[in-house]
Amino acid sequence: MPSILTLTQDLPVRTLEPGDTLMREAEQGGNLYILESGRLVVERQGVKIADIKEPGAIIGEMSVLLGNESSATVRAERECRIRVIEDAIAFLERTPLVALHVATLACARLDATSALLVELRKETTGKAQEQSLLNRIFSSLLTQPPPKSGWAAHE
Repeated sequence: MPSILTLTQDLPVRTLEPGDTLMREAEQGGNLYILESGRLVVERQGVKIADIKEPGAIIGEMSVLLGNESSATVRAERECRIRVIEDAIAFLERTPLVALHVATLACARLDATSALLVELRKETTGKAQEQSLLNRIFSSLLTQPPPKSGWAAHE
């Protein structure tokens, strides 16, 4: 399968300077972004949760696919070049290989999250309060909220 950078080579590019915001938490999304170069910082509710520096990283897929507002704020830590996919749902419908990359990314993140939760469950055996919190997390992973306006709403 061709790389996401190869598949999106003709898209418009946006340059961000250090401190510029790519997307803000709780704002309506709709666009996908592909990191071409640079480094981004991801914050949720003011807490830094990730650095993104890998060329080809996909940003904004959760809000696009779920039809939700952005779940995090993403800022440039250093100068970045970002490929912009406007009206991402329509783009994904026309480009199944890009859609497959996005789906693979989402599955990989879910797999890593559930593996970490299993490890935490093993470490907290016999600790009722921690087990209760883990049960809530596992339940939230299995709950399927109704789609708002993302891909599933277009079926």
